[in-house]
Amino acid sequence: MNDGEQRSFGPLGKVLVIIPTYNEAENIKPIVRRVRASVPEAHILVADDNSPDGTGKLADELAGADEQVHVLHRHGKEGLGAAYLAGFQWGMDHDFGVLVEMDADGSHQPEELPRLLTALKGADLVLGSRWIPGGRVVNWPKSREFLSRGGSTYSRLLLDVPIRDVTGGYRAFRRETLEGLGMAEVASAGYCFQVDLAWRAVRNGFHVVEVPITFVERERGDSKMSRNIVVEALWRVTVWGVGSRAGKAVGRKP
Repeated sequence: MNDGEQRSFGPLGKVLVIIPTYNEAENIKPIVRRVRASVPEAHILVADDNSPDGTGKLADELAGADEQVHVLHRHGKEGLGAAYLAGFQWGMDHDFGVLVEMDADGSHQPEELPRLLTALKGADLVLGSRWIPGGRVVNWPKSREFLSRGGSTYSRLLLDVPIRDVTGGYRAFRRETLEGLGMAEVASAGYCFQVDLAWRAVRNGFHVVEVPITFVERERGDSKMSRNIVVEALWRVTVWGVGSRAGKAVGRKP
């Protein structure tokens, strides 16, 4: 990643964990409870896309009982990227210095969040990585692991980013990092949203660090991954990669 050894990093500031939800009624209470136990000083923002199963109402109940839990009600299902962008903006509007991406289904273990935050003290962006030494996945079929590893490798090579798990979604950003990524230009909404942000961070010279995590397949509810999401990601990464390489060939800055 980008060299951060010669840089000094300021204090982290307040931490906001953003948890996008769509039909996560079975998972929202357990994940909020685990986050609050793992990092008691952190606040939580549930960004709910008008879940038909009542996830938003459950989140409101949690917020009513805990002043460190907040809810952002959105009009409908607009994609993971849109939910995170709205959550990032809410967090920055409320003066949070660290913004964390975390799944609602328990795949991203809150108990590992302290390790990401510790690493962020010397970085601009920390990625929880499944594909570096010490990282692993639990209860995944080989086909899913092949798809994820292959997607990360394809993105890493085509976009020339030194990140092993470029598609992973467990991340901790400094506020200043997000402000420097050109968030208004981010159009990707699904699976490739994570690739987009990681690539932007590298291109903008931010110091990116990967720490190993154990990714656990969800036990309750349905996965939001679909064939269309994967196809969109591959298409966008291909367009970005080809465009970037063509630009370099004619001396144009990405």
